[in-house]
Amino acid sequence: MRETSTGIVESWETIRTLVESLDLDVRKNARGNVSAGIRARKGLRLLKTLTADLIKDTISEEKRRKEIKKAKKAEKTEA
Repeated sequence: MRETSTGIVESWETIRTLVESLDLDVRKNARGNVSAGIRARKGLRLLKTLTADLIKDTISEEKRRKEIKKAKKAEKTEA
């Protein structure tokens, strides 16, 4: 359980770092720097992918936790 939770937290930290790094390129692009715009769009596409993966991971973890809880409850009723 902790390994998956740690993976989720690590994914979140990666996303936060990416957003912070994109900030400068977005600001440069707003002032007219074309190369910064290209980098920003590339980073935003990566951000989209990473967030989609994080969503999938959190949903999987929630389902896994529900199944564990359900199994424990079934064990208690059998005993």
